[in-house]
Amino acid sequence: MTSKSVSTSLFERDILLQAVLDSFAKLTPRQQWKNPVMFVVYLGSLLTTVLWLQALTGQSEEPAGFILHVTLWLWFTVLFANFAEAVAEGRSKAQAAFLRSAKRDITAKKLDEARYGSNYSKVPGSSLRKGDVVLIEAGDFVPGDGEVIEGVASVDESAITGESAPVIRESGGDFSSVTGGTRVLSDWLVVRISVNPGETFLDRMISMVESAKRQKTPNEIALTILLVALTLVFLFATVTLLPFSLYSVSSSGSGQPISITVLVALLVCLIPTTIGGLLSAIGVAGIGRMMQKNVVATSGRAVEAAGDVDVLLLDKTGTITLGNRQASTFIPARGVSPDQLADAAQLASLADETPEGRSIVVLAKQKFGIRERDVRSLGATFVHFSAQTRMSGVNLAGRQIRKGAADSIKQFVAEQGGQFPDDIQKSVTDVARRGSTPLVVADGAKALGVIELKDIVKGGIKERFMELRQMGIKTIMITGDNRLTAAAIAAEAGVDDFLAEATPEAKLSLIRQHQADGRLVAMTGDGTNDAPALAQADVAVAMNSGTQAAKEAGNMVDLDSNPTKLIEIVETGKQMLMTRGALTTFSIANDVAKYFAIIPAAFATTYPALNVLNVMGLATPASAILSAVIFNALIIIALIPLALTGIRYKPVGAEKLLQNNLLVYGLGGLIVPFIGIKLIDMLLLTLNLV
Repeated sequence: MTSKSVSTSLFERDILLQAVLDSFAKLTPRQQWKNPVMFVVYLGSLLTTVLWLQALTGQSEEPAGFILHVTLWLWFTVLFANFAEAVAEGRSKAQAAFLRSAKRDITAKKLDEARYGSNYSKVPGSSLRKGDVVLIEAGDFVPGDGEVIEGVASVDESAITGESAPVIRESGGDFSSVTGGTRVLSDWLVVRISVNPGETFLDRMISMVESAKRQKTPNEIALTILLVALTLVFLFATVTLLPFSLYSVSSSGSGQPISITVLVALLVCLIPTTIGGLLSAIGVAGIGRMMQKNVVATSGRAVEAAGDVDVLLLDKTGTITLGNRQASTFIPARGVSPDQLADAAQLASLADETPEGRSIVVLAKQKFGIRERDVRSLGATFVHFSAQTRMSGVNLAGRQIRKGAADSIKQFVAEQGGQFPDDIQKSVTDVARRGSTPLVVADGAKALGVIELKDIVKGGIKERFMELRQMGIKTIMITGDNRLTAAAIAAEAGVDDFLAEATPEAKLSLIRQHQADGRLVAMTGDGTNDAPALAQADVAVAMNSGTQAAKEAGNMVDLDSNPTKLIEIVETGKQMLMTRGALTTFSIANDVAKYFAIIPAAFATTYPALNVLNVMGLATPASAILSAVIFNALIIIALIPLALTGIRYKPVGAEKLLQNNLLVYGLGGLIVPFIGIKLIDMLLLTLNLV
């Protein structure tokens, strides 16, 4: 597969340059208000700017140079937070620009709604509305999202998926959906437009990855409320320090009261500015990482929910197994020769274009030398497979040969006046227990035997499920196979549970059952019959190759149409939550070091005894305050790569994850500021800036 190439490197020159410009453009009150924590820093920066201008006139409690240094670094703190968000947005905009390049001004061939003939009128694609019918011929671009109602054609979807190989789109199946901006390569299609302008799949993709339209997720909102609460606590505490300082100086008759500049510096250093400045960037980057995996989330809530999922519903075919079942053995009934069974099985499969059908023809040829017959000379009438009959076959010269599921063939034999032999039933059971799929062959009222179809479990899938189990995620395999076959495959693959003979109603019931137990459920689907379950699931990944109904019911779309991608989606969601948690822990922990730097410096002249808290041995009160403010700004810029790329994902349980979080980011958040502030203090002293 060839994935689409979008340059989203952290060090992409164009993205960084635009991010610098956007950092200044975001310095408006309307933009800053969106982030309450950084809005407090923004107000503090304005206040110290006024104090510096006042100091230039000689009316100030602090030297103008000191106030200027504090003011500049407070503005840098705001700019660095803006820069973090702007870089994340720049990466998303690069992805959006790539998607927007797939949009083009297309001329559509609109057909008369009453009857679809060869007459059409050419209209701009942007004028099409939901329900309009268009003709798309070879070489034409699809003017809008829709459902194929007539025809079959190969379609180039590389503009959307990055996959160079064309796909087949046809009416009446699970591959009837077409996307605006793709191109028909052969034949023709009649398509009914399913959306209005501005609501197409491509439009929704672009609006989602453009972070300006990103809605905050519930966890992000909850964390923001917590950060605001902490900020208010520190704000009220800081405000009370000024009258307390004035009273202390008045009572003792010595020292100087704390200045407003120092109070602002103290407030900015104690509130959780680190996570406050990076929170939005983490959310934007999470959606961006989904896009890099060719997954489009239609809401930020879906990305976040992916990290909290604890039940995965996975289709067997194509996800757990390779999905290309091959005929491996002919098992004849008592009194039937193997070549007689092989001959009938090949006749029933001549018109079967599925991989299973073709493998039966090949196996009969390889084992018994039975060559393919001339279909026309046989005068055969083929019976194609349907979901209702669950069998296919051929009628010729008074014979009715069928192959299909055991229960369907059993019913067919009974309708023809025959009996289903016990030895065939035993063979069916044995094949199913081995994890293979049994197909029974019958010639009229006589059951001839069983064909064993083997489906191979993907390599490494058992280890992936073990990792998910360590994370507390339950895996459930969904299959249309009977319970014996499903149980064998489930045991071999290592899934926790399975749903056999799955119907749309059974899938929906299973999801509701787990949700009633307080669990979050994720699943994939591509057909219209999957739509109810997709709409019910907390994380619903629709395949881009599937129907429009499936894509509208899901909250994510996999452009690669790879069912295994669900596991990667869950890992990406967890990585986003782990990153947010780690940086929150670090942000709160590093306030402790800044407390030891600023509090002694702020009250050293009033209470000399507080110098005992100057454990870092900082040179002067001014140096201590300025060092803490500089570190507070620089740590934001230093953590931008971590916020955008995410912390390394490890499949561990919640308890172990918490331990690692506290050890690495909690302890690190305590130690790093002590080292950083001391080094900055030494540098300021060396450069004689304080």
